[in-house]
Amino acid sequence: MSRGDGAGVRRSWLAAQLGGLYGLWLREVIRAIRDRGQLIGGASRPILWVLILGIGLNPYFRGEVYGQASFVVPFTYLQFIFPGVVALNVMFTSVQSAVSVVWDRQFGFMREVLTSPLSRTTILLGKILGGSTVALMHGCLVLLLARFADIPLTILGAVQALGLMAILSFAVTSLGVVIANRIRTFEGFGVFSNAVIMPLYFTSSSMFPLDPSLSKDQTYVTYPEWLVTIVTYNPLTYAVDALRGVLIGYHQFPMWMGIGVVVAAAVILFSIALYDFGRA
Repeated sequence: MSRGDGAGVRRSWLAAQLGGLYGLWLREVIRAIRDRGQLIGGASRPILWVLILGIGLNPYFRGEVYGQASFVVPFTYLQFIFPGVVALNVMFTSVQSAVSVVWDRQFGFMREVLTSPLSRTTILLGKILGGSTVALMHGCLVLLLARFADIPLTILGAVQALGLMAILSFAVTSLGVVIANRIRTFEGFGVFSNAVIMPLYFTSSSMFPLDPSLSKDQTYVTYPEWLVTIVTYNPLTYAVDALRGVLIGYHQFPMWMGIGVVVAAAVILFSIALYDFGRA
C-alpha cells in the first residue's frame, strides 16, 4: 500500500467516525426534544425553585455571628440561589440523558452500534455530547429568568456561563453514564442517580454560603465540621461558585480553581466511563 493509499484510508476512517459521532449526537438531541415530560420538567423545575425558595426564603437570608445579625453576602437570596438553580437544571437533565444507555442496552440498540465500525470512544463521546447539549439547553431555560431574579446578565457573562455549563454538563453526563454502566435497570438507575445527585447538590453551598468573612476556626464553630469538610471537598461546590462569580460577581474561591476543578472532573469521569464502556 502506498503512502497516498494509507492517507486515504485514514481520511475515510476519520470521516466515518465523525459521521457516526454526529448521528449519535443528533439521535440523543432529537429523542430529548420529543420527550415532552423532560421538556416540562426542565421548564417547571427552575420556576419552582426560583419562585418558592428564592422568594420564600429571601427574608431569612441572614446569618448571626457573635450575637450580631448581618447579611452573609451582599445579595438577595434569589440572586444567590440563581446560579445553583442553573447547575441543578443542568445536573438533572444530564443524568436523565444518561438513562438512554440503560434503554439502548435493554432494547438491543447498543449491541448493534457496538458491532459497527465505530470505535467505542466515538460511541461514548456521541452519547455524552448529545446529553450534554440537551442539558445545556435546559440550563439556558434558567438563564431566561435572569432579569426576573434581578441579575444583570451581560453578553460576556452569558458566554462565560455557557462555557461553564457546557463543561459541567459533560462531567455530570459522564457521571450518569458511569452509573448506567453499573446499574442495569431503569428503576435502579433512577433511585441510585438521585441518591448521588441530591447529596452532591445540597452540599455544594448552592443553597447556603459558608461565610467568607470567618476564619477557619470560626467556620468550624459556626457550622458542623463534617458539613464544612463535605462542602470543601465537593467538586460541585467549585462549579457553582464559578457560575456565581460569572453571574453575580461573587465567588468564595479563585475563578481558576473553579474552572480547573470542573475540567478535571469532566476528564476523570469521562475516562472512567470510557474504561467501563470498553469492558461492556
